[in-house]
Amino acid sequence: MGDMVTLQITGDPAADQILSEDPFALLVGMMLDQQYPMEHAFRGPAKVAERFGSFDPAEIAAANPEEFAALCAQTPAIHRFPGSMAARLQELAALVLREYGGDASRLWTEASTGRDLLRRVQALPGFGQQKARIFVALLAKQLGVRPPGWEQVVGDYALEGYRSVADVVDGASLQKVRDHKKEMKAAAKAAKTAKTAKTEQP
Repeated sequence: MGDMVTLQITGDPAADQILSEDPFALLVGMMLDQQYPMEHAFRGPAKVAERFGSFDPAEIAAANPEEFAALCAQTPAIHRFPGSMAARLQELAALVLREYGGDASRLWTEASTGRDLLRRVQALPGFGQQKARIFVALLAKQLGVRPPGWEQVVGDYALEGYRSVADVVDGASLQKVRDHKKEMKAAAKAAKTAKTAKTEQP
């Protein structure tokens, strides 16, 4: 996988390299992409690998939870909520070990359809429906993982444009996705305000 695709998500070549070479790292980056700037979330695996000395799911799952949480909380921390994310990362590592023999790529290489892939991703700790759909789109657009029907299960994330991390291929596209997220947030806030105003009318 290392030769085929070099992801450019974080703006940091070393952090991008582990995402490109290690399927488990890519999965963890996606897990961390929540209430936290996208590129910083995807830098998390490189930080953990450097401090822990490994990114092997077996070793992460077996680590002492307190020590592992402390390592994740070191500045710069892996997330705004390093404690809960450290626990979730260990839970994810244990699941990859148990369900996929420690090989995270089996999650998608063994999926028979887009729906099957989405179901597998949604079964992971920290992956709600939206995040699962974005991850399926990321696999399809950047790694060429396209089980039949993947477009239907990811909806708009399959389209051309700059909607999610699936569309980030360099610094410029990262900025466009950031702008899109800001616009979506502003639109959602405006809709909420309008709704509140409507209900408050006498």
